[in-house]
Amino acid sequence: MSLPVLPMHDPVASPVAGSDLSPASARELHEEIRALARARDAVILAHNYQVPEVQAVADFVGDSLQLAVEAQKAAQSTIVFCGVHFMAESAKVLNPKKRVLLPNLSAGCSLADSITAETLEDWKARYPGHAVVTYVNSTAEVKALSDICCTSANAASVVRSLPQRKILFTPDKNLGRWVAAQVPEKEVVVYDGCCPVHDVLRASSVGKARAGHPDAVVIAHPECRQDVVELADEVCSTTAMLAAVARHPAAKTFIVATEHGIVHQLRQRWPDKEFVVADGCLGCRMHCPYMKMIDLVMVRDALVRGRHEVDVPPDVAAGARRALERMIAVPRDA
Repeated sequence: MSLPVLPMHDPVASPVAGSDLSPASARELHEEIRALARARDAVILAHNYQVPEVQAVADFVGDSLQLAVEAQKAAQSTIVFCGVHFMAESAKVLNPKKRVLLPNLSAGCSLADSITAETLEDWKARYPGHAVVTYVNSTAEVKALSDICCTSANAASVVRSLPQRKILFTPDKNLGRWVAAQVPEKEVVVYDGCCPVHDVLRASSVGKARAGHPDAVVIAHPECRQDVVELADEVCSTTAMLAAVARHPAAKTFIVATEHGIVHQLRQRWPDKEFVVADGCLGCRMHCPYMKMIDLVMVRDALVRGRHEVDVPPDVAAGARRALERMIAVPRDA
């Protein structure tokens, strides 16, 4: 089952969680942002992990792959990317003639920071003849040195599509291990990086959540550790979790093993279902601080002041664009 990127625009449906804004102020700011987006010829894209009020003000909400595609399809001359830096970089790489704005330059990514271009060059030298598959959670410089990129939604398909039997997978070790299990015909060497938000989760926490909800369906992101993945009924990307719920119509409760921001989308789509964050403490452990660094005021200021513009050097952008476009061209069932 394929689900589209979700169009948003309902400030009432999205409480201002963790914000100092009153509901009335949030509604006013929401309407101001929408008017500014029209006036500035801008499209607002938001990742599934963003805070609810930012998801609500966006034109489209989705995962990395969906938003990369949506950025290319957008007719607007300006892209406001509510996510983290590597995502805004990718949007710029794929849309070199458009202006790409990241409302908060501090929104980085620990996983992307775990590998540099120099480290990848050294790693490639140790494994000649291997194709390099790089997760999109990486810098443009690292993408530029890769044969192809992937997301959690299409990682197995990307590896399966390559003619080479030997693969270097970077930088997420948990996703790489999961991909290797899905594509056993390939020899996959995995880099030792991880997303700390997913890597912190343990099977014991999932077990406790399941003990309290014995009939629940467990849905896990493939960036989770192997012991967590082995307990899951479904392993998939964030947006694919929406489809996973649809595959279990009789289930009333779902335990979700990923950054807790996705629960907002799940509750919007399935209001009659119960969604429990797998860490057992309402998402306090499965919380990405970088993904929560953008708020409505920052989105408004990005549109008013044109900040903060993201650019990528032409030589780096050319290599990264090749790797990203190869990824986008791979069919999901390759």
